[in-house]
Amino acid sequence: MPDLLDPMLDPMLDPILNHMLDRLEQGPAVLVTVARTEGSAPREAGSWLTVWSDEVMGSIGGGQLEWQAIARGRQLLADVALPAPQERHALGPSLGQCCGGVVHLQFERIEARDAAALRQRLSPALRPLALFGGGHVGHAIVRVMLTLPYRITWIDSRDGVFASGLPERVHCEHSEPVHRAVDDLPAGSQVLIMSFSHAEDLDIVAQCLRRQAERGDLPFIGLIGSQTKWAVFGKRLQARGFTPAQLAQVTCPIGLPGIKGKQPEVIAVAVAAQLLMQG
Repeated sequence: MPDLLDPMLDPMLDPILNHMLDRLEQGPAVLVTVARTEGSAPREAGSWLTVWSDEVMGSIGGGQLEWQAIARGRQLLADVALPAPQERHALGPSLGQCCGGVVHLQFERIEARDAAALRQRLSPALRPLALFGGGHVGHAIVRVMLTLPYRITWIDSRDGVFASGLPERVHCEHSEPVHRAVDDLPAGSQVLIMSFSHAEDLDIVAQCLRRQAERGDLPFIGLIGSQTKWAVFGKRLQARGFTPAQLAQVTCPIGLPGIKGKQPEVIAVAVAAQLLMQG
């Protein structure tokens, strides 16, 4: 299979974070972090930017809020005697913004010796995703999900179907029979099922439902296909002893409703949006 992406360019090994940590070798900076928010705000808690006298990396949402934060950061860089504060900013007329919320910004001086702690602290937390199927849609989904904060377990019963050049946060697993991999998935995994075989799909769904009955730790079970496919699957799963309440835990078709198109890339975007909506 062709390379999915350059193994040295994992998008979620944040290139901005990497660049920021490298730049710290040239001199200290001020890190501005969104400590918390109230109401409507342009960025969530944990968003950050780093300020040097001649460069800024990252973003806390733009606009006048960010402009003032940069100015404050440069003031702290120029005068080391000033304490690094936490500031409250109301996003109203005084800032020329109409979000209506409040943002609390934490300022702190950082330098090269802080790099390891900063990498651990600022790297995004990764959600677990299990993807069954290495076909065209599976490849498109992996490409999209690698731009989002996910750790992926990619499973197929066939050899040679996975892309090469994958980053470490994609674990490729050959499983035969494929449904046996369900029991070993990380707790909290969102599951997408799209194998090359309807028989395999059915076995995977059944194993996911068995796991749900025992542990209840798979927050999303999604099956690619039509409503007709799911009607057939529903009858076969009920014949295996699953109840309508259990079957209601499966989403089929997958993908955010209203997004048109059957191309793998379109499906991948629709599915990614649906997963993100699960919270």
